[in-house]
Amino acid sequence: MRTIENQSYGLIGAGVMGEALIQTLLKAGARGKQISFLEKRENRATEIAAKFGIELKSLDRLLSESDLIFLVVKPQDLEGVLQEMKQLIGPEHLIISLAAGKKSSFIEKVLKTNNPVIRVMPNTPLLIGKGISALSMGKFAKSEDGDFLNKILSFGGSVIILDEELQDAVTAMSGSGPAYFFAFIESMVTAGKKLGLNHEDAMVLAKATIEGAAAMLKQPGADPKILRENVTSPAGTTAAALQVFKDRELDKIIEEAMKAARDRSLELG
Repeated sequence: MRTIENQSYGLIGAGVMGEALIQTLLKAGARGKQISFLEKRENRATEIAAKFGIELKSLDRLLSESDLIFLVVKPQDLEGVLQEMKQLIGPEHLIISLAAGKKSSFIEKVLKTNNPVIRVMPNTPLLIGKGISALSMGKFAKSEDGDFLNKILSFGGSVIILDEELQDAVTAMSGSGPAYFFAFIESMVTAGKKLGLNHEDAMVLAKATIEGAAAMLKQPGADPKILRENVTSPAGTTAAALQVFKDRELDKIIEEAMKAARDRSLELG
């Protein structure tokens, strides 16, 4: 039976999401000596090793000394990594892929093994324990594999398990979602400055506004439609602003943006 303490973890790729996974593993109770990684950028590898006290290993060592293998690479690099792995992995390895758009069936086909594969779409708030990760089980993955990974990732935020056919929609919704809000805040700050605020005050106001709104939305039974209506007085200032959104078809803009993200995820697959 797998426990956090009796498993070892190997990460291929140590970018932003790789770092978030390392932090999550440590929060879950894994010790530094249980975690190793492979990173082709020398400066980044040195930074990660020093920051977390974990070891940089060659691919053959990482695979021979790890139970769970996290593939945290760009989608276009995944096949090459799998080709290098296929002669080195053993039947006991649990393969976890964070490569956007790449189906578990693609990984199974390249590896030509019966290794359990789980596809994960997290998002960057995993870095601060506020992420959400969507898991989908591959052909050979068992429920206990998903349960164990769920246990780990829950230390980085929320976790849902869903059919893999929905992963491209998840990518558009939550995987890319934080960037939509960051872009919105950028635009609010820019607009605030044009209205006379200085940059620092505009940032403080925008951050506090989004934090407060998010906190209200997390209250039990909260509904975004009702919350919006509660702050919108007829013929008031908020109504004037929302009318501009309506006139510019904000709903359509968001739908088209998310569809573009979904379609790009499909293309990467």
